[in-house]
Amino acid sequence: MDALDPTRTAVVLIDLQRRIVDLPTAPHSGPEVVARCLALAEAGRAAGATVVVVRVDRPGPDPQPPGSELLPEVAPRDGDVAVVKHTWGAFHETGLDAALRARGVDTLVIGGIATNFGVEQTARIGDEIGYRVVLPHDAMSGLDAYAHEFAVDYVFRRLGTVCTTAEAIAALRG
Repeated sequence: MDALDPTRTAVVLIDLQRRIVDLPTAPHSGPEVVARCLALAEAGRAAGATVVVVRVDRPGPDPQPPGSELLPEVAPRDGDVAVVKHTWGAFHETGLDAALRARGVDTLVIGGIATNFGVEQTARIGDEIGYRVVLPHDAMSGLDAYAHEFAVDYVFRRLGTVCTTAEAIAALRG
């Protein structure tokens, strides 16, 4: 994998909320995905990349269902971009595109849960609006292994670069 310019890259973490991380996922468990996403975020921050933390709020319920808060270790830090979405993808009516373009970002490294919902929709729209998309397949998981594998093998390879978390971190470090 080619090096990534961290000043033009955003690490985008999708839906790492208690109620989502605790779902049965495959091929990777929620805690495994969280650990790899945190490693991506730390490497990104250390290299000077933007970190985007995305959380979904269901339209309608007030208050949100129990477990809707981000895991404490995933919470945005100073300088990160925080996004609350109401659809599968992180771009629709959230201001994310404008925030990234204002920072000069042209590359997205996307991880989170679930592969074939929030991660895939964010990757699809990111690709459509001109971002280079990098998808570390072990930093995401589906609600079942087939859904994850189909997205990774069939969809993601047409949208961008599929790699491992270790390869994405190495690319961020140059």
